[in-house]
Amino acid sequence: MGDTEVHALDDVTLKIEEGEFVAIVGPSGSGKSTLMNILGCLDTPTSGKYEFEGRDVSKLNDNELAAIRNLRIGFVFQNFNLLPKLTALENVELPLMYAGKSTAFRINRAKEMLKAVGLSERLHHKPSELSGGQQQRVAIARALSADPPIILADEPTGNLDTRSGHEIMEILKALNKNGKTIILITHDLNIARQAQRNVHIRDGKIVKDEKVGS
Repeated sequence: MGDTEVHALDDVTLKIEEGEFVAIVGPSGSGKSTLMNILGCLDTPTSGKYEFEGRDVSKLNDNELAAIRNLRIGFVFQNFNLLPKLTALENVELPLMYAGKSTAFRINRAKEMLKAVGLSERLHHKPSELSGGQQQRVAIARALSADPPIILADEPTGNLDTRSGHEIMEILKALNKNGKTIILITHDLNIARQAQRNVHIRDGKIVKDEKVGS
């Protein structure tokens, strides 16, 4: 068993166009998280090639990869990944702080993004004072703060009740209509079918790639 080589992804060919809303669907252990990490420039493939906006990711240095993650992709995670001691406003400001933006710009932009997700009245609340759905909306506002063209959402409704999950999906659909490319990772077919395209992955292979939405 020690000599068995396991391929998290095996012979995967995938192209995502600007402005698409794509759901990558599969059960636990299917390889979808590995694919997400590669798409998000969090990992590089051990073989094969990944091009991001026409650039071969394997040829980029750490600073160039960090710039993609900070400015070109907004990440939304199942567990929200908010800093517990910071307010909603301060959490949304963080990417702009790393980008070297001024305090005034950060505050105005963070307020604008929180308003966009319906949380103008919760600016100074900490995560523990917010519901799960509200925390995920803060996470989406944070992902949007640097105005990236791509939102990469990993099981964004996984820890939410049905109503809150529906609200999050409506926000993602609205962002897509406004031009954002949305890549959604999920195990839930009901969630996936709200995207425009479903890429089904199983045992590290893409088994189906279909148009589903309007």
